[in-house]
Amino acid sequence: MIEVENLRKQFGTKVAVDGISFTVKKGEVLGFLGPNGAGKSTTMRMVTGYLPPTAGVITVGGENIETNEISAKSKIGYLPENAPLYSDMTVEGFLKFCGEMRGIRPKDLKAAVNKAIDTCFLDKVRHQSVETLSKGFRHRTCFAQSIIHDPEVLILDEPTDGLDPNQKHEVRNLIKRMGETKAIIFSTHILEEVDASCSRAIIIDRGAIIADGTPDELKSRSKNAGAVMLRARGLAGSGIEGELNKLGEVSSVEVLDSTDDSIRARIRAAKGKADQLSSAIYQMTEGKKIVIDELRVEEGRLDELFREITKSDMED
Repeated sequence: MIEVENLRKQFGTKVAVDGISFTVKKGEVLGFLGPNGAGKSTTMRMVTGYLPPTAGVITVGGENIETNEISAKSKIGYLPENAPLYSDMTVEGFLKFCGEMRGIRPKDLKAAVNKAIDTCFLDKVRHQSVETLSKGFRHRTCFAQSIIHDPEVLILDEPTDGLDPNQKHEVRNLIKRMGETKAIIFSTHILEEVDASCSRAIIIDRGAIIADGTPDELKSRSKNAGAVMLRARGLAGSGIEGELNKLGEVSSVEVLDSTDDSIRARIRAAKGKADQLSSAIYQMTEGKKIVIDELRVEEGRLDELFREITKSDMED
């Protein structure tokens, strides 16, 4: 549904997006991750046709966003960051206006508005003016306008920004549910949203894609993925550490906490020994008066990978 090839955007001498390529299929929810200033919003604005690219090709539903602009844009629902609203309109009136702008036929407009209101849980404020809405309801109204025409593609820029935990939960579930039948891209810097809603994620930094995969694939790339967490007691921490270092299955022991009779440590496997590490540690304790309180394999974490492979604005 979305194909982006060698996309580049330059503002004067600054390169905001540097030759990125990716695709999004129907039934796929793509999380677009990156630190502030990484190029997420600029990319999404180009995909929607709001900004022209300096170079590259974007197609939406087989239509080139530059040469077949109207046809391509008709397939897109767009929720921009800080989406605008007409404060003097009611929720229902605003959605009706958006539906008319989207070319929905008059005989179908009422049903489309009602569906958007139901989907975004807006019924109790449908006759309220936008200026009287809470931030959460304003955000839902903006979301509703993006789906009023039942688009094949949804582009959502920071869709949960500023919402309370309950509202975030609702929006994440809505995105996940709609992603079963649409192609969705949404940008976020909240990593927990990737696990909650995404089937795939891209990490972008300084205008370039530096990671692409399912959430589990990305987590498996973090440096602690596959390490074994151990809490044990019965010997001095240094004694247990010494016993661990004798194991051929062990590459390194990172002591996180140690006392006169206990240890908490992260243990990494020697090359090719990951599958045997846990059992080797368990067998090591037998006959040594060492009691294991915790022994588990870490699956890896997105926030760890994110910090490992991205640079902050404070870095050169």
